[in-house]
Amino acid sequence: MTPRQDDSKEDEKDGESNRLLPSAASPSSDGEESEEAAYEARDKIAIVDVDEIPGSADGLPLDYVPPFSWKKLWMFTGPGFLMSIAFLDPGNLEGDLQAGAIAGYSLLWLLMWATAMGLLIQLLSARLGVATGRHLAELCRDEYPDWARLILWFMAEVALIGADIQEVIGSAIAIQILSRGVLPLWAGVLITASDCFMFLFLENYGVRKLEAVFAILIATMGSSFAWMFGDAKPNGKELLLGLLIPRLSSRTIRQAVGVVGCVIMPHNVFLHSALVQSRKIDPKKTGRVQEALNYYNIESSIALLVSFVINLFVTTVFAKGFYGTKQANSIGLVNAGQYLEEKYGGGVFPILYIWGIGLLAAGQSSTITGTYAGQFIMGGFLNLRLKKWLRALITRSFAIGPTIIVALVFNKSEASLDVLNEWLNVLQSMQIPFALIPLLTLVAKEQVMGVFKVGPVIERMAWAVAVVVMLINGYLMIDFFVSEVKGLLFGLLACSGTVAYLSFIIYLASHGGVFASRSSSYGVELSKQNSIDGN
Repeated sequence: MTPRQDDSKEDEKDGESNRLLPSAASPSSDGEESEEAAYEARDKIAIVDVDEIPGSADGLPLDYVPPFSWKKLWMFTGPGFLMSIAFLDPGNLEGDLQAGAIAGYSLLWLLMWATAMGLLIQLLSARLGVATGRHLAELCRDEYPDWARLILWFMAEVALIGADIQEVIGSAIAIQILSRGVLPLWAGVLITASDCFMFLFLENYGVRKLEAVFAILIATMGSSFAWMFGDAKPNGKELLLGLLIPRLSSRTIRQAVGVVGCVIMPHNVFLHSALVQSRKIDPKKTGRVQEALNYYNIESSIALLVSFVINLFVTTVFAKGFYGTKQANSIGLVNAGQYLEEKYGGGVFPILYIWGIGLLAAGQSSTITGTYAGQFIMGGFLNLRLKKWLRALITRSFAIGPTIIVALVFNKSEASLDVLNEWLNVLQSMQIPFALIPLLTLVAKEQVMGVFKVGPVIERMAWAVAVVVMLINGYLMIDFFVSEVKGLLFGLLACSGTVAYLSFIIYLASHGGVFASRSSSYGVELSKQNSIDGN
């Protein structure tokens, strides 16, 4: 073969890759190099073909997907476990313990299916990041006009601050437990904030080092709550029935809403689409992109299975110890350790400290991932190119200030902290549509995803999950506002805010062509059916 024929063949391959892949996945032009990126090229982990003979890949088609390799799965392992930490944050643990104490084992089936719904959304987030080479916040910056982009950024920041307050307060409660009350809540907040910078410092030594720290924290959570599970000895038959038989009563509806509402965190949807870019993938080779998607799907599924088991441990421990007791309705994150100590006593390893260690690991890990998410959200929406430490300082400061105020004001009142937690849950629930609608709009766009756009079945499933989650969180908001909002002025403000809120949601859905795509897909199916009938 002549050199000219070689060049011609290379041009054909490049043309094919440009046609099959979205333009966003193509190498950046000189003008785009100044844009914010989730990871610098030098920071990305190279994926080595460990089982491949050097040079054997030459001449393979662009859509060639290498065979499965356990070693390569290990190379891709990391982002999914960082993502899974949002399913294990102190807010989720509080939802678990309240569900167990009030509903017993009856909501375990809902916890399982809620985790599965969360998995679907997170897989789509990872798909978006891998297929386009950009994360959700960056793509929103290009997709929407400036006014809508800024509203989306503000909403994402509000959701992140709400989650961060819960996570930092959770860590501070754990520190207070482990110090036997010597360190007050505000001191725990300051320790948590400083620890966050210490852990993020590890990123300078490579992404894998940071992922190893998270692996240790998840293992600490798993070990602590597994110890509690073994110590409590829950009823195995009741546990199995709770998983397999759906049961729901009017008395447990609030806990059911909490279980489903906690599985999708707005900032986590943004985070996962950025984390998957920590691996170096050749965007010109559709086979390599598909390979990355396959490994990330496996890794994320395993990570959320681990998170489900940990949540299961917490729920069943409190179901065994407190279901049907007078303490069930008053138990919360602040006093859970005290109730556990009274119920199960001390022993060689007192359950109070085991709970404190697990809660501390949950709070610390979720706080770090929250800071991580804040960097990507701010950088992506605003296209800010800042040094990592400066981005971490800015995003951390957004949450630490309000959190210290909360710690000082609510330090002596458990009831006030519970009310605050309800407000924060509602705040985050309100932001869910502003992460889900852009995500589901973008993954179904061929201009954005190329050949990796989701098919109609997955798209319908994802929208069904999104609608269910938004309706459930809508119920939570309505229930909360009906019970908490008093007076004509507050009522008018709530009504005006609701109109503006729903109007923006409708705008996002219509901007993405959601309504149009539904009618056009129906029209295509109808015309196909008519042609078949005519023939």
